[in-house]
Amino acid sequence: MGKNASILLIRKKSGLTSFSSLNAIKRTVDPKVGHAGTLDKFAEGLLIVLTGSMTKLNVLFSTMDKSYRAHISFGRETDTLDPEGVCVGEAPIPDYKTVETVVASFIGEQLQEPPVYSALHVNGKRASALARSGKTVNMVKRPITVHSLEIVSYEDGVLIADIHVSKGTYIRSLARDIGLACNSRAYLSALERTSIGPFSLDEAVSTDDTDSLLASMQNTDAYLKRLDTVSILELDDSELFRVANGSFPRNFTLLKKGIEETYGAFYSKDGVLRAVSDLQAQRLIAQIHPYTGGRIE
Repeated sequence: MGKNASILLIRKKSGLTSFSSLNAIKRTVDPKVGHAGTLDKFAEGLLIVLTGSMTKLNVLFSTMDKSYRAHISFGRETDTLDPEGVCVGEAPIPDYKTVETVVASFIGEQLQEPPVYSALHVNGKRASALARSGKTVNMVKRPITVHSLEIVSYEDGVLIADIHVSKGTYIRSLARDIGLACNSRAYLSALERTSIGPFSLDEAVSTDDTDSLLASMQNTDAYLKRLDTVSILELDDSELFRVANGSFPRNFTLLKKGIEETYGAFYSKDGVLRAVSDLQAQRLIAQIHPYTGGRIE
């Protein structure tokens, strides 16, 4: 399992759920797969996928800021706030000046009401399931931050914007709220996620390209080094033998200190990623390249 423990940057296609997008990875890399940050079925773009025992690091990626290119269509609002929903209201399309003024007002910290049609739980049940059963669902507003919201274009009632937001932000809700603030109605007609933390869509590979998918597994150690929450540590030969036998190392050299000092990536002196650990619990999470007397398995 250690050899298949990896971090992958995947380009999700529109029309597939985030879950079904993992099928090719389950067949090619490892049946144990998870993703950090769900994309709606109609959306596309960057999806961070963790395989094997690396799925235990999901918390490191789920808290990162995200960036999107969003298409917000004015004049109508759907119940799901996306192109797959039913129209629940119509209003005049605002002019550019109004949109420009309103968009600027949404930058900063605010409270946002999540969509009713979401995976969030209300009284122990998914909000979307309650809504589909005809029940009234009251969604509690949550604090979010819109770091930037830049207009790319506005034509025929469709705003295209680049948006950088904090974790937990729903772009569908942002589209709804911008529409209402413009004395109109709006929904999110298209969405592409362009980055998650320090990771860019430009680096992502398609799950249809098996060769690229397998090759991208070799980037796992480089991706770990980008994370400020992961400490980079170096082991000598004696400690590498302990790690190969599943033991937490006693001695190591700190090369890079993570902000939270919670997780560590262990490297041998020749720069090979050997294992990932939980430093606080002092336990190994994944063995990537176990040490066997100088050979890399």
